[in-house]
Amino acid sequence: MDATLKLWFVILTVGLLNYLSRLSFIAVFARTSMPPLLARALKYVPAAMLTALILPMILAAPASAAPLNPRVAAAIVAGIVAFCTHSTLKTLGAGMAALWLLQALPASIG
Repeated sequence: MDATLKLWFVILTVGLLNYLSRLSFIAVFARTSMPPLLARALKYVPAAMLTALILPMILAAPASAAPLNPRVAAAIVAGIVAFCTHSTLKTLGAGMAALWLLQALPASIG
C-alpha cells in the first residue's frame, strides 16, 4: 500500500471513529435525561481543556536568561484583568500588550 494511501486511510478512519464516538454520546442522551452528577461534571470540561492547552505554553522554559518568563507575567496581568473586568476582549488585549511590552523590554535595555 502506498504511503499516501495509508495516510488517507488513517485520516478517514480516525475521523470516522471520532464522529461515531460523538454521535453515540449525543444519541444516548437525546432520549434520556443526563444524570445530575454527569451534568455538573461536564460543566467544568471547557475550563479544564483550556487550562491544559494554555498552561504548557505559558510555563515553557524561556529562551533568554531573564529571571522572569514574560509569558508568566503577561498571564498574571491577563488573569487580573479577567478577574476585574469579566471581559474577554479586555483580557486578551491586556495580556498581549503586557507580553509584547515585556518581550520588548530586554531589547531596549541591551
